[in-house]
Amino acid sequence: MTDETDLIVVGGGPAGVEAALAASERGLSVRLVDEAPQAGGQVYRAPPRAFGAKSQQKADRLGVALRDRLCASTVQTHFDHIVWSVSPGYRIDALGPNGAVSWRARAVIAATGAQERVVPFPGWTLPGVTGLAGATIMLKSQGMLPGGLTLVAGQGPLLLAVAMGILKAGGKLAAVVDLASQAEWLADWPAIASRPDLAWRGLSWQMALRRAGVPMLYRHAIREAEAKGDQLLVTLGPVDAGGAPIAGPEREFLVDAVTVGNGLTAATDITRLLRAGHRFEALRGGWVPERDEDFRTTLSGLYVAGDGAGIAGAAAAAIDGRLAALAVAHDLGRLSDETYQRLTMPLRRKARKAKRFGTAMAKLMALRPAQVAAIAAGTIVCRCEDVTRGEICAAVREGARGVNQVKAWTRCGMGPCQGRICGDIIGQLVTGTGNARVEAGYFTGRTPFRPLPLDELAPPIAYGDLQLPPPAPL
Repeated sequence: MTDETDLIVVGGGPAGVEAALAASERGLSVRLVDEAPQAGGQVYRAPPRAFGAKSQQKADRLGVALRDRLCASTVQTHFDHIVWSVSPGYRIDALGPNGAVSWRARAVIAATGAQERVVPFPGWTLPGVTGLAGATIMLKSQGMLPGGLTLVAGQGPLLLAVAMGILKAGGKLAAVVDLASQAEWLADWPAIASRPDLAWRGLSWQMALRRAGVPMLYRHAIREAEAKGDQLLVTLGPVDAGGAPIAGPEREFLVDAVTVGNGLTAATDITRLLRAGHRFEALRGGWVPERDEDFRTTLSGLYVAGDGAGIAGAAAAAIDGRLAALAVAHDLGRLSDETYQRLTMPLRRKARKAKRFGTAMAKLMALRPAQVAAIAAGTIVCRCEDVTRGEICAAVREGARGVNQVKAWTRCGMGPCQGRICGDIIGQLVTGTGNARVEAGYFTGRTPFRPLPLDELAPPIAYGDLQLPPPAPL
């Protein structure tokens, strides 16, 4: 037997919290489920409660305000709960501190955010190499530095954010290595200037890094990383506008840690599992759910909001969350057409403005096919199953015509991450070996979304209690 509610929101970031709040304000019964201990998502991640009140007070004021509003609402919150399955009829299965739980809902908003992308290079699986998002969690949630001396590399705004986080925490930076050029940062200046607060913050970060004497290497990327005792020897080199290595002087850095990231992709576990329609949008993070202007997917009762519907940034995600919740309230008969239009019109105007800035950042984070094409044949792409680029491309040459067939032939994407880390890269490799990106497709959604202890999902049972079927006749 499962509890039933009007709306379940999966994801406790800006989009999810605003969706839950807006829906509860319209009189809907709402559950908000997230695997983190507190609301905020990645951008407003809260420090652990065990760190004390002083640490909580130092957290981002926007995140604190978000959590305070949620606490004062009627939303039923379920933190520390891992959603591992969403079934037709909108049954949500989760695993929490007290074991397995299930709920049913009339509607679901998937506000699952984004996941980071790392374009593989030789040595990216070594200890001491982490993603930019992973480094953010270490800094925000645990107050830990990636290492004593860290090299930060990749592309997009998270690059500077992590570098400044390390600097503020007392760490040392060997260099900041940006795949983009300075001209690319300025190319969409009108859109960036639409958020003068964020534009100024980015400029101030760059000035602070330069004052600290941190080398800023534009249009460069990591060629390889090699273990040298307890440290990493990292080789850098110039790249062209597509991200492919070009001739030019290489530089070496001996560091304690490397943190690297090449943008974000939409987290689409739920929509892929339920077989909602998806389309490929390179500038929004790859494969994203199809949705109408009211955030409805191709499945009745399933809505998406935030970066899980396409990368656009935290400000746009928060507004989209409220819009999606109002659409749910309208569809469930809690809002008239006239009231719905009156409430959503100003929000849509704000969303368009917020997305100007978010789209400019998304362009900087977009995958560069030439960088993927330059991955060496012996480089591991699927780190869960140790599948190399050469093995993936060999499968395509031998007849595999999509990522799911490559998965069946090579086991790439079958590990604990279920292709979240490698799926986007594998799709581009399949595309670059002679298939259109749409034909390459995306990994089919499977349950469980995350690895789970089976003894938590099934009650203990003695062998003698098993109900065995009768033997088949000879």
